[in-house]
Amino acid sequence: MIGQNHELWDARFLSQIIDFMADGVFTLDADGHVSSWNPAMERISGYSSSDALGKTCGLLQCSRCFDRACPANLNECGILSYGEAMNSECMVRHKEGHDVPVIKNARAVYDDHGGIIGVVETLTDLTELKQARQKAEDAASRLRENHRFDNIIGRSRVMQQVFSDIKVAADSYATILINGESGTGKELVAGAIHYNSPLSASPLVTVNCSALSESLLESELFGHVRGAFTGAVRDRKGRFEEADGGTIFLDEIGEISPLIQVKLLRVLQEREIERVGESRRRKINIRIIAATHQDLYELMQAGRFREDLYYRLKVFPIQLPPLRQRKEDIPLLIRHFIRKQNKIIGKEIRGVSSTAMRILMDHSWPGNVRELENAIEHAFVLREKGDIDVFDLPVEIRQMKYQPPDRRESTPSKRGKRLTKSVLTQILTECDWNKAEVGRQVGLSRTAIWKYMKKWDIPLKSPLSGD
Repeated sequence: MIGQNHELWDARFLSQIIDFMADGVFTLDADGHVSSWNPAMERISGYSSSDALGKTCGLLQCSRCFDRACPANLNECGILSYGEAMNSECMVRHKEGHDVPVIKNARAVYDDHGGIIGVVETLTDLTELKQARQKAEDAASRLRENHRFDNIIGRSRVMQQVFSDIKVAADSYATILINGESGTGKELVAGAIHYNSPLSASPLVTVNCSALSESLLESELFGHVRGAFTGAVRDRKGRFEEADGGTIFLDEIGEISPLIQVKLLRVLQEREIERVGESRRRKINIRIIAATHQDLYELMQAGRFREDLYYRLKVFPIQLPPLRQRKEDIPLLIRHFIRKQNKIIGKEIRGVSSTAMRILMDHSWPGNVRELENAIEHAFVLREKGDIDVFDLPVEIRQMKYQPPDRRESTPSKRGKRLTKSVLTQILTECDWNKAEVGRQVGLSRTAIWKYMKKWDIPLKSPLSGD
């Protein structure tokens, strides 16, 4: 009696396990008819157990069956010839008529005398995995679409030279240095080089070198081992390792500290890295594209950038012109941004009025193409249809009060002068505390100016502003 109770308990326990499994499980008897059908099979197939019991497994219309048609007799089924079918990725037909991707496992069950008892099969639903794969493929497709050559707009002579440089760079594995003011499209050019190169199927990893402190940037680039510093609770790959086999894009390379410069030089020379807190050297195979809005030669002359690193980075330089030097491209860019916004928002803006176009053509565009795109986006907020007019443009553009000097005409005494707290405070006062303009005058980024202000406890707003 005790033995019978124990066997009954075992059977119930096994039944509950099967019922709670995420995978579909069903069994066939010796005649090839469904003898059990767990709840997961109901979810995957749409057939309830009452629908399936007593039927053959042919109701699933599996795309990878051993035979074209499911036999009425189990003895004719191919499973007996093979004994099992393991990890077969296939499709089964849902009750509602659509196909469900699954991994199928099947095994024949025999008695002690070799007689067939039945078959047990499991189905693992791959629907979510397939959807994730499709999303990843779509994202990769969009990424390649976004970095096509024809997404870099321009017919001017200077832009034709840029296109020529991109094509040459894409066909090589040389280190590229992209130089251009903020908003000229340095990241777009880096993407065009990578996605039109033999490395296009490999990763493109982007790092903004001005966004992190020295210690965080070191860990971000090179990775770290557990215990390397407070908070390093596990080993972590750096961005160089993540880019292995592909391309790493180092934006704002002029902002890196002397320590990072030394470590980057080793990467360029030896193609190897060491994680923070580890002495082991790891080989990497990457292509490096760097970018900066600064004049690295001037930084080198001032002793703020290593000469050997400068020449290692400047194997193939690409100079991006500011928008004020290619104003003939402005109408092309405007049409491109209008089409883009119409598609995103669903509006029907036709173009730009002649008066608004004249203002856009006369503006100096200190923020370059990015500023122009933002201006069109601003106009789309105000304009519902028709042509963008003067009062749809941002106020600083239509009033034309802010006319920053051309960087080529920047005051030499400011660009060559050693930056100190008193010098920075003086230039901030002259520029009405406009940190972007200060950066342009001294040859640094806005972020770098902000860091110096924090370092020297300079107020982020003018003491005379009253707020």
